Amino acid sequence: MTDTNNPPGADGGDALVSAFNAVGADYLFCSSGSEWAPVWESLARRHRDGLPCPRYLDLTHETVAVGMATGYGLVERRPQGVLLHAAPGLLQGSMAVHGALLAGVPMVVSSSESTTYGDGPGQDPGGQWYRNLSVVGGPHGVAQPFTKWSNEAASVHTLPTMITRSAELAWRAPAGPAYLNIPLEILLEEWDGREAKPIVPPGSTHSSPEEVDPVAQLIREARNPVIVTETSGREAGGFEALVAFAEAWHIPVVEPDSAVCGNFPRTHPLHAGSDIGPWMDEADLILLVNCRAPFYPPSRRPSKAQIVVIDEVPQRPHVVYQVLYADRYLEGNVANTLRQLAKRAKDLDERAVAMRRTAQEERHTAEQAAIAAAEAKASVGAEGIDPVLVAATLRTLLEGRDGIVVDETITHSRIVKRHVRTDAPDSYFYVQGGLGQGIAVALGVKLAARERPVVLTIGDGAFAYNPVIPSYDASKAYELPLLVVVFNNRVYKSMNLNHRRFYPEGAAAETGEWLGTDLHRLPRLAAFAEPFGMHTETVDAPDALAPALERALKAVSEGTTAVVDVLVTR
Repeated sequence: MTDTNNPPGADGGDALVSAFNAVGADYLFCSSGSEWAPVWESLARRHRDGLPCPRYLDLTHETVAVGMATGYGLVERRPQGVLLHAAPGLLQGSMAVHGALLAGVPMVVSSSESTTYGDGPGQDPGGQWYRNLSVVGGPHGVAQPFTKWSNEAASVHTLPTMITRSAELAWRAPAGPAYLNIPLEILLEEWDGREAKPIVPPGSTHSSPEEVDPVAQLIREARNPVIVTETSGREAGGFEALVAFAEAWHIPVVEPDSAVCGNFPRTHPLHAGSDIGPWMDEADLILLVNCRAPFYPPSRRPSKAQIVVIDEVPQRPHVVYQVLYADRYLEGNVANTLRQLAKRAKDLDERAVAMRRTAQEERHTAEQAAIAAAEAKASVGAEGIDPVLVAATLRTLLEGRDGIVVDETITHSRIVKRHVRTDAPDSYFYVQGGLGQGIAVALGVKLAARERPVVLTIGDGAFAYNPVIPSYDASKAYELPLLVVVFNNRVYKSMNLNHRRFYPEGAAAETGEWLGTDLHRLPRLAAFAEPFGMHTETVDAPDALAPALERALKAVSEGTTAVVDVLVTR
């Protein structure tokens, strides 16, 4: 720690801002609470005096604050700061914090409580803490189950280094949110100006040659290997390293429906779709690359395949139940491990390679034909708009634009992945941890990639869960234009499907009384954007779809969020 000449009146608010500046946070995503006055005063002073500080975003909902930090972190992969209000604000934002944990996004989330309740020296923190804001054990106890690390700052003198520690823990594998409770009295306490040292990126761990060589030999001996991945594209360089690895060994790549980001080009001849089922009895080697167990139920293991797990943290501590059936682990930086394995692709059995190349060419050709047939069926003679047509039209319109798709659909998620067919790093993200975060995550992605068009695909049910008005406010206030495409089938279809599956001949099937599913009563979803001066359209005819999306993309390119509510047939 070093002494600095801070101006008179420096307090815990200055300590916090100084620490986040040292951490390298670009932004403080804040959903306002009464405890943050010291931070606001510090920021105002720094703005007045031309001193460095993270950019502050004033957001009107906790999910928007956390979700935007998540979207930004998906692209930038560095910890940012999130400021929420007391325990209620933390509770309101908790789903999004848990989503950041599942998405592997580093951030430092903070909120505050009083510790003196007006009975201590110094300024009066206010009676709201004594009466209805504080929770037993403090908010750090609340945050513990859905963060990597949760604690309380006990002194203004240790506050800067506590923020440093939080950021360093958040950034280390497995990356995710850390939480720090900062009592209001500490924010108001005089600070002596001792600052935290700036943090540096984490070092990386690597699998040794002695560990990699036997796995390379397993691959060399395998006749029918397959790669299965969910999040290799989330790691820096992971997308490119997986392509090089698969090509070097001529191994097909399966991205299961649970894949949460783009990991491999969906247009690539080695892309083998999303169904691991055909490989369960056929594969003799399964390489799980940054992948939770893809076998469901967990007891359903491959009949003859050896399983190699390639993952920096294969035993994810935040996943409640995992059965990997691993025969070998390669732990450490995934991109480095894949590059090491690619270099060892020598002395291959050309006959075995030719056989699996031929088999994959047949699979790929069949998949392309199935995609084309589905799109032809969706575009010809349809009375309404098939969701396949929406996804295929988006793909066509996004070609050559370097677009990013953020997806918060449920029943249409497979269609979005299969027919939008993203093929570049950081071009597809699926929202994690529960519905209602999609617009905010997309805004955060746009904040990190302002030059790229960002498209949010979302179901009408998920749209209703989102804090729509606060999200549109953030979009307009911070000039973050999105294209929002609503797949609107006027029903909570996933709920209805389960009801029909569990009770195929039940009372609801007999009477037609399907509860918990009807969304016909919702008003025009695009209309919520109209008070913000955004571009809005509602489309229910196939011929109108492409022109509407073209107009919307044009509006986005001109700086205006566009919402296209597409009434789909299923």
